[in-house]
Amino acid sequence: MPESFFVLSKDQLKIAVDEIIAISKSFDRFSKVKVISNLVIIQSKTNWYEISKRASFVKTSGQILRKMSGLFLDEEHFEILKNAKTFVCRIINLSSNQFNIPELENSMGDMISKFSNAKVKLENPDITVYLIFTDKENFFGFSKKIEDQKRPKKVITQPHELDWKLTRTMINLIGLKEGETVCDPFCGTGTTLLEAESMGIHAIGLDFDKKMVEITKKNLKENGYKSKIIHADFQEIKNLSDKFDGIVTDFPYGKTSKTSEKPEEIIKKFVAIMPKRKKMAIMYKKELGDNLKLKGSKKYQIYRHKSLTRTILIK
Repeated sequence: MPESFFVLSKDQLKIAVDEIIAISKSFDRFSKVKVISNLVIIQSKTNWYEISKRASFVKTSGQILRKMSGLFLDEEHFEILKNAKTFVCRIINLSSNQFNIPELENSMGDMISKFSNAKVKLENPDITVYLIFTDKENFFGFSKKIEDQKRPKKVITQPHELDWKLTRTMINLIGLKEGETVCDPFCGTGTTLLEAESMGIHAIGLDFDKKMVEITKKNLKENGYKSKIIHADFQEIKNLSDKFDGIVTDFPYGKTSKTSEKPEEIIKKFVAIMPKRKKMAIMYKKELGDNLKLKGSKKYQIYRHKSLTRTILIK
């Protein structure tokens, strides 16, 4: 079974690793995973690109061809370049050793040129060849040229809206698949809806603030998206539970809360009506969740500044 590699941003590393694992398992529940610091190796029938394009924190990804005991390369390594016109070499050093990376990349390029007809091209080559060094193992791999993904656009934003990377991660952590439906009962400017549709997931948004509903409609229209948006209180989810597969939301707090009701009261009411047997990822101010003793299968702390830490709870 093919092995893929994913080098992750060290920002929010725990949640980044869990996201990649969740995505791979949603495609292939028999996937095998190995984690070496911020490098994740996944053995799966699913192509590396299908996993990578859904993820939020991947810096570099591709397919592993073999483990390396040293720097020795031979003609067999470069079968991947058989039909390629251009290539580039990249060293990823995740080990404690120090390397002259430009010199190594140049040496690899010279070596590969002897075994293939492909030419070095630093920008947007057909094939990128990787040597990945860690303190445990070294790997040889590659990736093919792919088109950059188009990010959903927003014509109107708000200063305290849900971060798109964390939104996307929350959707992935609960294992939602293409064709399924997510609901955001506090949808604000529509971040959850936009991210879901960009991944082929249907979405339903609720917001009691008519202004937010109109903003979300405009943001959806800008992208040609068809998510359902409803001007209603979050308690409307009781009547929609058969319409969605999971909930992803950010509880309003401080200036983001337009209601006179206290945030802790909103959370209490929400917890009381949460649909049973539904996948769920909710974000809230840490102190609120601690006071209410909210429980889930996993929790992640997202530090914002000295007076604000947000918690992501997975149920």
